[in-house]
This record gives sequence, structure tokens and C-alpha cells, in this order.
Amino acid sequence: MSGQRVFVARLAGCLVFDPVGDRVGKVRDVVVVFRADAPPRVVGLVVEIPGKRRVFVSITRVTSIGAGQVITTGLINVRRFEPRAGEVRVIAEILGRELAFRDGSGTATIEDVAITQAPSGLWDVTQLFVRRPKTSSSPFAKGATQFVAWSEMRETDAAAGAPQSAEQLIATYTDLKPADLASSLLELPKERRVEVAAELPNERLADALEEMQEQDQVELLRTLDDERVADVLDQMQPDDAADLFAQLPRAEREHLLELMEPEEAEDVRRLLNYAPNSAGGLMTTEPVIMSADATVAEALALIRQEELAPALGAAVFLTLPPYEPPTGRFLGTVHYQRMLRHPPHERLGGLVDQGLEPVMVNASIAEVSRTLASYNLVSVPVVDDAGRLVGVVTIDDILDHLLPDDWRRRDGEDAALKRSAAARTGSIGIIGRR
Repeated sequence: MSGQRVFVARLAGCLVFDPVGDRVGKVRDVVVVFRADAPPRVVGLVVEIPGKRRVFVSITRVTSIGAGQVITTGLINVRRFEPRAGEVRVIAEILGRELAFRDGSGTATIEDVAITQAPSGLWDVTQLFVRRPKTSSSPFAKGATQFVAWSEMRETDAAAGAPQSAEQLIATYTDLKPADLASSLLELPKERRVEVAAELPNERLADALEEMQEQDQVELLRTLDDERVADVLDQMQPDDAADLFAQLPRAEREHLLELMEPEEAEDVRRLLNYAPNSAGGLMTTEPVIMSADATVAEALALIRQEELAPALGAAVFLTLPPYEPPTGRFLGTVHYQRMLRHPPHERLGGLVDQGLEPVMVNASIAEVSRTLASYNLVSVPVVDDAGRLVGVVTIDDILDHLLPDDWRRRDGEDAALKRSAAARTGSIGIIGRR
């Protein structure tokens, strides 16, 4: 295996297996340490194991890298990865960095990093795939690319103080689900997190923010300018945006609401009027609402929309006009599964679940939870004193409030995870990190 070369950007996402072929997880990053007179040395991999936990796997536990997979000895520690002093993640912290050529021919941006196995069996950074600045004024032009040895590049004082490009890192996040994207952002060094957030599209950043704790949301948004914050808030679900707004001082809250789109701001204002631990404070104001005369075919077309969350697509809610919350009088709920059992031309008014009653806007979390559990629901309609539909509470809204505040950051003491690791075939042991 001596001399084998692997590019880190291509290694990201590769499956990791133990010696008997059981899947351990996926590679998410490569950890290196810098050396004074030699290229950086690889010390290990960041591997995502079941439960979306990212752990450290020492490079000495890796027996093979190649053919789109990594083979380990099976000995891992399930404690969440925390970088030690001097350790640097290639994807999170090196890709996108600008370096200067030692021969004085200019600068270039790192787009990929090659690691090579030495005769000793250890891995070192040997080559960089870099892109020089573009020489054309065309917006579609790109600079020339080339492979260079690590020894041919250096980081100047100017480059060290310049903002690091996040383009390559964001490209590795393309396929991540919102919850995984949120975890990846929070694991980045603060400066790098700010850079990545600044580069993410509004909708993508909004998705990630919805999966963070309110304190993390506020901390990240305070690094952006107010107009960008308002644009991101416009993309968030109204109930998530309202939870975030509740953490802000009144003056700052009003300023941001003025910058948001009027319709989105109105939804948030309405939710802020309800107690946080009531059905009104938990609900989303964007359920699928239709008339009783609509057909099954029309309803299925609406819930087929890709941007609709699964919990909101599980049912449609019938009301009298108007069909925007607060609606006309609430008529009932029609479940997706029941629609599938009827012909496309069937009217929704004849398919209403007669046994399901809505909850009042001031209902407690306990009452909403009992309703969801008693009737095996993923969403429950919320009405006001006049019987108008004002929103829907979904099961994920309830779970966010019932789980511990730090449920997204549970560490290795999670008993269920330990039992899962111990129950494996025996090829995976739990050891110290080094």
C-alpha cells in the first residue's frame, strides 16, 4: 500500500467497515497536525456512526483505504469527536484556504488535498489540488488548476488574515439533511462557522437554524447583517421563527419584523401572542387547508409538494373560506391514508375523520401530547374560541419541547448508544481515543 494516494474530498462520504464487513459509519473529515519541517501528518478520521454521532478513528486503526471504502480494525470510541490542540480538519478548515507559491508566481486556493501512505504505514499530506485566480473578466471564467506539492506553497501573513473561502466546504454539505447540516455547522470553529453561514443560501441556512437550540440560533444570526437575517427568517417555519424571536430583546425583535416580508412577519407576530407552552405557541400556521368540495386528486397534488414537511403532508384540513389562518369555521381533518383508499374524484367533505376533535389554542402541551398519542396522530388541528383553524401542532413540535434541551448534543454517556455498540458482532471494541 505504500505510495497510495487518496484525495480527501473524494474520501468524504465513503463507508467505513469493520474487518468482518459490518458497516461502522461514513467518513466526514480527515484530521491532520502540522509539522515544522514536513508536510502535515494524518492522525485520524472523523466518522459518523449510527445516531448521527461523529467520532474519532485513529489512523492507526485504519487497515485499508480504497475502492470507495475504509476498513478499520473495528476498535472505536463512541465519544463525540472534539478536536485537540493542534489538530486541524482538512474539509472543515483547510479546503478553500488561500496560499502563496514559494516561487513568487502568485496565490491559489486549495480545492482538494491528497494524502499518501508512507512506507511506515502512516499517512501524510503530500499534494494539493489548487486553483489560481481567474484572469478573465467573464463571470463564468475560472482560474487554472494544477497539482502542487505541499512544500511548494506557503501561507503569507496577508493570506492568514484574509477570510477563508467556504465554497468547497459547502459543496461537501450539499446532500446533508438539515439536522446533520446543523450539527456540522456547530462542530466548526467559530470563525469558520461564520464564514460558512455567510455563504450558505438563505433557505439552506434557515433549514439548519430550525434544527439548532435557540441560543445557538441567536449567536449565529448575530454574525450576519440585519437584512440577511430578515431574509433567512422569511425562509424559516413561522413557529421556529417565533421561538427564535422570543429570545431577542423587544427592540431588536420589532426591527427585524419590519425588515421581513409582511406576510411572514404577520404569521410570526400572531404566534408571539400565545404562551410558549400552549398549542398556540407550538403550532405552525402553514398546514394544508382546503374546502370540503375539493377532490382527493386535488388534495394529493398539494401534499405531493417536495417542500412540504412529512408531518404536514399527513393530512389536509377542511374549513369554510377564507382558507388562510385564521380561516373560516373548521370543518374537519382528512388523513392522507384515507384519501388513498378512495377514487380521485371523491369529495373531501365525505372523508372527514369524525372521531377527531381539534384542540383549543390555549391547550397545554400535556393535552396536545395526549391527543396525539391517544389517536396515533402526527399532527392535530388548533382552533380559536370562534372555531376557526389557526394552525396545526405536529409531533416534531411536541418532541422538541419534551426532550431535554441538549438532546441534539448527547455525548457518549447515552446508554442506548453504548448498548448498541456492545451488541455488535464483537469485532468492534470500545477503547481510548489514542
